[in-house]
Amino acid sequence: MSLLNGLLEQVSDNATVQNLAGKVGLSPEQVEQAVAALAQAHPAPGDTVGTAAAQTGLPQDKLSQIVDHIGGEGALGRFASLLAEDGAAGSIMGGLKSIF
Repeated sequence: MSLLNGLLEQVSDNATVQNLAGKVGLSPEQVEQAVAALAQAHPAPGDTVGTAAAQTGLPQDKLSQIVDHIGGEGALGRFASLLAEDGAAGSIMGGLKSIF
């Protein structure tokens, strides 16, 4: 989770997975799954939150709260770019798919 924490710190005001989980009422693992799915869905056509909800099974209202807490769609776009630049999106998503 340290990679995700580092990326969250870059796109928001010192957010961490633990902090974000407490704010939205999800486990840190669910937040990690949600943020990775949101970042992956962001550049795809269609509704980002709806796509991520379908992929993760998490409620859309929780995913919307996460988007708001990390700074909205603009921050989500930066987060998606950071994951793509770092090559981390695939490894995070791969790890999450092995869990679920």
